[in-house]
Amino acid sequence: MTADRPTSPGLTLLVHCPGQKPVSWHTGLASIEHQVPIGPGTAFNTGSVAKQITAHLVLLAARDNLIHLHQPAADLLPRLQLTDVTVADVITHTSGLRDAETLLGLAGLRDLDHYTAADLRTLAYRQRERAVPGGQFLYSNTNYLLLAELLETVHRTDLAGLARRRIFDPLGMRNTRFQTDPRQVVPGAAAAYRPTGGGWQHTQPPVALPGPGTLFSTAGDLDRWLGYLHQLWQHDDTPLPGEEALGYRAADHRPYLYGPGLYADPRPGHTAVFHYGHEHGFSAAAHLTREGLRIVSLANTTDLAADHALAAVLHSLEQHPGQALDELLPLAAGRARHPATTAAAEPREDDGERPRRELGRYTCDQVPGTLRLTCTGDTLHLWRRGTPDRLAPTGAATWAGNGYTLTLPGGTDRIEGFTLDLDRAPGLAYVRLPSS
Repeated sequence: MTADRPTSPGLTLLVHCPGQKPVSWHTGLASIEHQVPIGPGTAFNTGSVAKQITAHLVLLAARDNLIHLHQPAADLLPRLQLTDVTVADVITHTSGLRDAETLLGLAGLRDLDHYTAADLRTLAYRQRERAVPGGQFLYSNTNYLLLAELLETVHRTDLAGLARRRIFDPLGMRNTRFQTDPRQVVPGAAAAYRPTGGGWQHTQPPVALPGPGTLFSTAGDLDRWLGYLHQLWQHDDTPLPGEEALGYRAADHRPYLYGPGLYADPRPGHTAVFHYGHEHGFSAAAHLTREGLRIVSLANTTDLAADHALAAVLHSLEQHPGQALDELLPLAAGRARHPATTAAAEPREDDGERPRRELGRYTCDQVPGTLRLTCTGDTLHLWRRGTPDRLAPTGAATWAGNGYTLTLPGGTDRIEGFTLDLDRAPGLAYVRLPSS
C-alpha cells in the first residue's frame, strides 16, 4: 500500500504475522529533489539495527573456531589496551569502552567534518581504563566498530563482502549492503532530511563507519533476516536467539536484556527481541516475537520516529487483534510523527558587553584537543573550537551543558580540573594545562 501524492519524506512499515503473507505500507518521498516515492525497493540506513548482523557474523566466526567469545579481545586487536575485555563483553556493551564519536564531538567536531573509522579506532585504543565497572552496561558504538575490525582480521576480508557472502546472498537480501565509502552509490537508497522553516534540509554528513551505522536495507529484506533469525531461535530451542552461544546481560532499561546485537524482553507472554536505530536523519526499528511476528519500520526524516510507529503497531495488534492490517498501518504511521513545537526561544542573558574571565584550558588523555572554560558573572561557558556552551548549575558542584554534566572539585575561582560525564562517554578527567 502507498499513500497518495506524497510531498515530504516519510516511512515504510511492514508486518508479517505468523502463517500469513507480509503486509507493507509506504508513505512519503525517498528523494524530494527527484520526486521519487518510497516503495518496497527503497533502502534506508538502518543505524544500530545493523548490530544484530555484525554480532551474528561474530557468532558464526566462533562456531567456526576462528575466535572464542570469552577470549580477550586484545588477542585479536593488539592495539586495544583493555586486556581484560573479552569478545563477549564487546558484543554485549559491557566492555566499558566510551563511544568514540562522542569523544570526537568533545574535540569540536562539526556536522560536515570528515572523519574515518581509523580516526575512531585511534580514540578507542587510547582508552586505558573502563569508563564503568566490569560487567556494567554502557551502550557504545565503539564496540561494534571494533567487532567489524575483528571480523576483518580473522576473515582477511572486509565486513561488506563477508556479510554478503555469509548472510545477504544466502537469504536473498538483494537490496541490502554495507556502504563502505560515503561516496558509494547505494541503489534505491532514500535520502534523509530534516524539516526547516522554509522546507527541507539534507542530514547526511560525509562519514561512513563499518559495523555500527552503514547498513542500507529495505523492509522486505529485513523481514527475510528476521525470518531466518526466528528459524534459528526455534531450532536452538533457547529462551532467546543465540543464547546457546552468548548469554544475554542486563541492559540500560529494565526489564530488557542485551545479547548478540539484540535487546530482549524476557517476560513470559512478551518474549521478543528487537533493536532501534537512529543515523543522521534516518530511523529504523525491527521486532521479532517468540511466536514469529515480524515488524519492520523505516523512516527518512527527523520528524518521524520509526520506533514510535512500531510501538503503535504492537499496541494496535494487542488491543484490536482482528483489525485489518491495511487499516492499522496508516493509523500507526500517523503516531510516528514527533509533535510540532512552537515554543518561544528561551530568554538568554546578553554576555556580549560583560567582562569574561578566563578560567583556563584543559586536556584529557582520552580525547584529542583541549577545552576552555570561561566565567561571565555567575555563568560558566565551556568552549570547543571557538563555540561556547552555557552551563547551568544543577548542584553544589555540578553543571549541566549540551548533553553532558561537568563536576567541579571546588569553586570557580581557580579550577585545576573537572570530570565530564556524557551518556556514552562518562568519567572523562580533564586537568588544567600548565600554561593556562
